[in-house]
Amino acid sequence: MNRTRFLTALLIAFPGMVLAEVYRCENNGSVTFADQPCGDDARPIELKDNRIGGRFNQNLPEPAKADSRRQDQEAEQPEAASTCRFINSTDLRRYLIREQVVRGTTRDHVRRAFGNPPEVHTSPKEVWIYQTRYYGALYELTYVYFRDGCVERVEYRKP
Repeated sequence: MNRTRFLTALLIAFPGMVLAEVYRCENNGSVTFADQPCGDDARPIELKDNRIGGRFNQNLPEPAKADSRRQDQEAEQPEAASTCRFINSTDLRRYLIREQVVRGTTRDHVRRAFGNPPEVHTSPKEVWIYQTRYYGALYELTYVYFRDGCVERVEYRKP
């Protein structure tokens, strides 16, 4: 019993000791990986932390910079975040990963899910129109309608 407590306390006190280093070695044209140096050319490899937690997109590359004209237009039209429906973070992450847009999401969420809109209409209502193509042919049009900076409804239409 005391031995178990001692080992548990040791693991809690020194968590870095639990994580082993991984070494990459090249011998006779083949690459091997080991937890100990396996030759003179052994190089340690840095492994990213894979424990539970964090964000779904933490290992993704940075998104491309938006066009400066669109940034100026967005600065003129501030979003009223308080008018949008609350979507908890787990559901929001799920929607963004699945590239879905639901009622109450913001313009930023739509951009993160669908990308920048190829076609925008602001009168009489703000509408973003996205095209879905399969093998070069137009398959579906997605209309995203906004009210006060939030998605009011999403319509999928055949062309």
